[in-house]
Amino acid sequence: MNTQSRNRVLITSPFTPSVLTALAIALALLVPMALPPLSALARQAYPPYVTNKKLYAARDLRGQGAPDLVVKEWLSGKAPAIKGKVVLIDFWATWCPPCRELIAELNEYQKKYADDLVVVGITDESAATVRAFMKKQPISYQIGIDPENTMSDRIGINGIPHVLLISADSVVRWQGFPTAEEDPLSEEIIEQVIAASKAK
Repeated sequence: MNTQSRNRVLITSPFTPSVLTALAIALALLVPMALPPLSALARQAYPPYVTNKKLYAARDLRGQGAPDLVVKEWLSGKAPAIKGKVVLIDFWATWCPPCRELIAELNEYQKKYADDLVVVGITDESAATVRAFMKKQPISYQIGIDPENTMSDRIGINGIPHVLLISADSVVRWQGFPTAEEDPLSEEIIEQVIAASKAK
């Protein structure tokens, strides 16, 4: 029986075992540097919605596009610059005790996150009433006067203060009564929305 010789080709690696070992060590060191830690990845996600909370509004806007910012006038004389910013809208009134208690906290948010956050207060009271109130209680964020309750009615708000926290891509990420026990608005939530907005 005839046999045919077969040509065998030996494939060799240009890398010696010591070189391969060195490459593996270098890769192991570089991967943790290239990937953010899990805690950083978590901060880049928007906060989850708490479904068992009372919103005090007919419409649940969480996860939906934010309503247009429509008011009759701004006390500062011009609309706030909100493009590319996280926006916190607070529907409030001077006669509302919880609203008044929230002002100091909102002032602090505006100061602490000034580069990334725009805080806006919206009320149906007159500009004169609000200005008189501000002489006793300073407000460092923008105030819009909406005597027709245009925005409030669109959302169906039935209790104040009522807050919308909107990411930089104009999506509502948090909504409701800011001191609700089951889902209070906090610095952690605001920071999470800011971080996630920057990561997108």
